[in-house]
Amino acid sequence: MPADGELARLHFPVERSRGRRYPELAHPYRNEFRRDRDRVVHARAFRRLENKTQVFTPGLSDHFRNRLTHTIEVSQIARTVASILGLNEDLTEALSLAHDIGHPPFGHSGEAELDSMMRRFGERFDHNLHALRIIESFENPYPRFAGLNLTFEVREGIVKHSRDFAPGEIPELDEYVPGLRPPLEAQLIDLCDEIAYNTADLDDGYSAGMVDIAEARAAVDRFGELYETTEFQFPGLSERVRLKEVVRGLIDGLVSGLMEGTVKACAGLTDVDAVRLHPERVARFTPEAAKTSAQLKRFLRESVYESPALVRARSDSVSKIAALFELLLEHPDQMPAAYREESAGQPLHRQVCDYIAGMTDGFFLRTAAQLGVS
Repeated sequence: MPADGELARLHFPVERSRGRRYPELAHPYRNEFRRDRDRVVHARAFRRLENKTQVFTPGLSDHFRNRLTHTIEVSQIARTVASILGLNEDLTEALSLAHDIGHPPFGHSGEAELDSMMRRFGERFDHNLHALRIIESFENPYPRFAGLNLTFEVREGIVKHSRDFAPGEIPELDEYVPGLRPPLEAQLIDLCDEIAYNTADLDDGYSAGMVDIAEARAAVDRFGELYETTEFQFPGLSERVRLKEVVRGLIDGLVSGLMEGTVKACAGLTDVDAVRLHPERVARFTPEAAKTSAQLKRFLRESVYESPALVRARSDSVSKIAALFELLLEHPDQMPAAYREESAGQPLHRQVCDYIAGMTDGFFLRTAAQLGVS
């Protein structure tokens, strides 16, 4: 039964799941969404996130977030929100843990470069759609079916992580009720993701020497307010620890703003079906929290993401992805024979794309070096 909470009426009941592509017997003590969560955690693609860049490459420090630790932070925030609002925490956790498994090496710059290479062949690369292919085809730990055989709701939440789509807009996704919103649990993930990366990148950016406290206070109103409060409460505190206190305050404010904004937007909705039929998503920040998030994004883009050090690192990574892509198109025998056999039904450019997308940063760099890509 849904937990007590202001939006418990919109809790997606596991009993209403559309089920799995391949029917399975129920588990004696884990519901279907808990099983999905566990299947994601045990997937190779999930483990590979440990060696995939979030923003900063591992060479700069051992303390920066990677794609796996970021995923854990998203899950932590999302489970808290779902629990307080009375939503389905199991579904929320499964979706949060799966939301980034389709990311290629080197973060969004790697994704953009693979997309650019695929456009030459009239196709695209999108990490959400690639995540679907991973759980449907590439992960094969079971003898009775291909893929992880996740529930419909988790698969739908993966492909609708960042946006919804209209009927016919993405033909290969027409089974995922285009034109309708996903359950509220799925809608939360994108904004929990935003909270996690904004605050984490601020923290890591400071550790990397890219975030100037005075500039942050001027650029982000809420940062300035929180910093002033810490100066009053803890006058002898070091700047580093003071920054940690501010980051905690930002997370608290953004999470509270997400819950308050979502509750207000859902005021007229009576059940799960009303969420699906609503003309737009109802998971949202309050205006104040949305302002803070937008200011954080703008500040981080100018001070961190566009910093000379990260721009150089992205440029080097992107050039190597392009070079390796071209080399493997010309010499597909350089890909493992087992992989070529498994992917034999796909066009060569798709085989190459999927092979690179599955690599960790470290494996990519070792492969590129072995094949003479510099």
